[in-house]
This record gives sequence, structure tokens and C-alpha cells, in this order.
Amino acid sequence: MGSQYFPARSVLFQKESSGVTFRVPALIYLPHCSRFLAFCEERLTPADNQAHLLVMRKGTFQKNYVEWKDMQVLSTAQLLGHRSMNPCPVYDEFTNTVFLFFIAVLGHTSESYQLITGKNVTRLCFVSSNDQGDTWSPVTDLTKMVLGDNIKDWATFAVGPGHGTQLKSGRLIIPAYAYHIDCRNCFGRKCKTSAHSFCFYSDTHGKVWHFGEALSAPESVECQMVSVDEEDGVNVLYCNARSTSGCRVQAISFNNGAVFHDGQLVQKLVEPRNGCHGSVIGFPAPFFQLGQSQHLLRQLMSIATPQADSICLGSKSPKNFLQSTWVIYTHPTCSNSRRDLGVYLSLLPRDPDSWSAPWIIYDGPSAYSDLAYIELMSVDGSGVPVFACLFENGTRTAYEEISFSIFSLYELIHHLPHNNQRRRDLVKRKMWKCCSVS
Repeated sequence: MGSQYFPARSVLFQKESSGVTFRVPALIYLPHCSRFLAFCEERLTPADNQAHLLVMRKGTFQKNYVEWKDMQVLSTAQLLGHRSMNPCPVYDEFTNTVFLFFIAVLGHTSESYQLITGKNVTRLCFVSSNDQGDTWSPVTDLTKMVLGDNIKDWATFAVGPGHGTQLKSGRLIIPAYAYHIDCRNCFGRKCKTSAHSFCFYSDTHGKVWHFGEALSAPESVECQMVSVDEEDGVNVLYCNARSTSGCRVQAISFNNGAVFHDGQLVQKLVEPRNGCHGSVIGFPAPFFQLGQSQHLLRQLMSIATPQADSICLGSKSPKNFLQSTWVIYTHPTCSNSRRDLGVYLSLLPRDPDSWSAPWIIYDGPSAYSDLAYIELMSVDGSGVPVFACLFENGTRTAYEEISFSIFSLYELIHHLPHNNQRRRDLVKRKMWKCCSVS
């Protein structure tokens, strides 16, 4: 469904011959020290109930490459007798602190067992680092303090996975979802639940945490959130969530995650059977010199969205211009299996029809991913939007490796599918190939 150009990738985590598998990537970039922190779960086998510990690799962003250190186990990120899952990091720029949230699940208890019985054995935990991930604090279990008696109404819950975000106000946002118990004993049968996305948040730089109201409809699970500035001065918190409806769910909050409006189905962002985690990240709409480059960008933007002509791109020295937020999204592009990881662009993320067709950055089995944004400086002093993606991939299954790639906004725009008949024919053939795979 896109160009045959793929960005270079480095394999950071690889399945071992013993069966040990690395799953559920999470990525964060620390701009003040040009460092990436890449997290994932170490599992004894690919199965969810065989998750074990959280591991990490640190990478230093050099001029044109990333130098990675060896993998290390996050030994403090665990509770005794529990397995650690769903790494969800967030960076507090005000205090130079990295918080790594995760869930701790008792023994090998599966999610399905918790859903059937309504017996929640999941804990909300975090560790933190004040030295860019070199050392980590002891674990903090927030379950009782933050959830209290509400935990009785949830069959289970989780954070993320993937990165959280910090708002301009300093509020820290940790995306999450919970399976609410709708009927605990339905005629003697299994517990009936419904899944809803929401967020944990802190206005005290991680000292005190709260959780907001969940999306009421449609059902939504694993999610990520982006603070979006719009050209009219409105700021919204945008949520993009996994669903089993055949496409993604998105929702908007006007009060920084305390309450979300009802979600919308995003038909352009397809889900495979049972859905799959995806990643979103926002970045400031770039400024361009007026003239030929502006004209070229508008031409390229028409590929991304039909509303491009109405979007103000700005100039290098804008006057009375509010820099809006654009959003990119990564997710498998096949509608019946986890494969062919794509990158989508939206200039108007509140509009579910604004998403571009995807640029395929990995052709083959692929699943969970996480994005990070890096602003590089060009020779003329202007910012160059660059993105990093950490994603699951393989040749036979999607869980053989976790790879890392970097690409620029200009590469993304250049490789989005063009709106002509030849490209549409290629898209059709690619869709046929994708959806023919069993």
C-alpha cells in the first residue's frame, strides 16, 4: 500500500533459541542528552502469560546514526511473585525525570481468566530515573493509593503500552484502559465486561496521580494520546485506541484527559482481526520559506489529505500565526493479519477522514510499535522533523525481532502513495497480496 523504499533498521531485541521472546516495545527520546531509551518485555515464550521482566537498551543519537549499548534488565521494575508487562515511559522536562509505568500481574494469571472471573490480580506500578536511565528507583505500587475501591469494578486493566506524554502545563499523561465489570454473575456464567480507554495524570510532577473518566463508547483498549494545538487556538488531548470493530477509535478531551467525549470510528485506519496496538505522536507543523518549496510542499500535502489547500503551513517568520500540531500514526496495514507496518499522516487529527494512505516501512509480519519525535536543526537554523519507530517484526511471525528505524517528515511525505491511477492499481495489488495471506 505504499512505496517500496524502506528506511534502514537496526535489530535491538531478537528472539533467542531457548524460546525467550521480546515483545511490546516502548520508546522515548530525551532531547537534552540526545538519548533514546528503548524498552520491552522479556518473555519466556511468546505467550502473554509467560511475560517475565522488563528490559532496556540505551542509544545515543550521533550526527547520522544511533550508538546502542547492550541490553540490561530493569531489576527494580517488578513486584515479588508478579510478572512485569506493558512498559509505558514518560519524560518530565521540568524535573528531568523519566517515569516508567508498567503493570504487575500475579504469577501466570492470564487476562482471559481475569475477564471470565472478574478477579483482578493486576497492580499499577512505576520506577523512575533522574539520570537519563542509568539508574532506577525502587518500585512504587500505586494501586491502592490511586485506584482504591474502584479496582473492584475492573476485571483487569493496563497502561499504554508505549510512551506517555507531557502537556505544556506540566501535566503528565499515562494512557490506559480497563475492562469494566458490567455484570459479575450473568445467570451463573462468566463475568461480562466492556473495555474503555482513559488516562492516569499527575499535575505534581509524579508525586500524586489521578485517573480520568473513560471513553464511554465505542469499546476501546490499548491507546496512546497526543496534545494537539489547532489553528484557532483550541488545544485538545487526542486519543487513538485499538478496537475490535475493524478500524481504530479516536476521541477528544477538552480538559486534558479528565473527561473524553464519545469516540469515533476511524474507517481509514484499519484493524486486523482482534485489533493491534498502534502508536501516535504529534509535532509542530513545520515552517517553510515562501516560494518554490512552499508550492512543492502543498503539492505533496495534497497526497496526504484533500483539505491540504485550507491548511496554513506558515513561513519562516510567521506573523499572528499559531503553529498547529500534525500527527503521525504507525500500525499494521493489513485488515486480516498483523503485517506490513505503515506510517500515516494527519494534518487535522480531530477529523477522522483526514488520515493519509500509509507509507509501508516494513513489508512482512509486524505488530506493536512505538514512535518518538526528534527535532533536528538544519544549516539555516530551522527545525527538521524526524521520527524514530521501535516495532515488532519478523519473516515468519511478527515476534522474532524488535527493530528500530529513523525517517524524516520529508521522507514520509515523499513516499506517501500518490493520487493517480498507476498508484491506485499498485495499492489494489498490494491489498490483494496482503489480505491473501492466511
